[in-house]
Amino acid sequence: MFEIKKFEKEDIPKVIAFESELRRQEPDTYYWEPDEAYAKQLEKSFDDLRFNTAISFLAVKDGHVIGRIDASIISSRSDASCYSAYLDWICVLKSERHHEVAQTLLRELRNECKAQGIGILIALMANNDEAKSFYKNVEDASIHDTGIWMDIN
Repeated sequence: MFEIKKFEKEDIPKVIAFESELRRQEPDTYYWEPDEAYAKQLEKSFDDLRFNTAISFLAVKDGHVIGRIDASIISSRSDASCYSAYLDWICVLKSERHHEVAQTLLRELRNECKAQGIGILIALMANNDEAKSFYKNVEDASIHDTGIWMDIN
């Protein structure tokens, strides 16, 4: 069994271990290593005001992170009510998939969004069959346009 908890600063070593295990299980999917610089960036994010709208949860089993979900409330003056959130990342260790971990993480995120007055969660769908299958089965969700990524240089 696993539990869902908010991602807190003291969880960073477990998150780094999780991300290292992700890369071990799927070396052709993740192309950068969760190194010391990344750990320092994560640590700084907990004191950085730009992350005040971040919502992150971890799935923990036997003291180890097995899944993570990250979102951010979209604060734009075009939506002055902050009614939307963006689902940035949801990932579960390959060895733990098909045990309702991703669904439970998503349900917890949706509950948090509802508690904060958010009515819509927007996500970009990864371009792989497993992700497509997952999102096609999400209750009360519909697939719309594809996303566009624009570099800021």
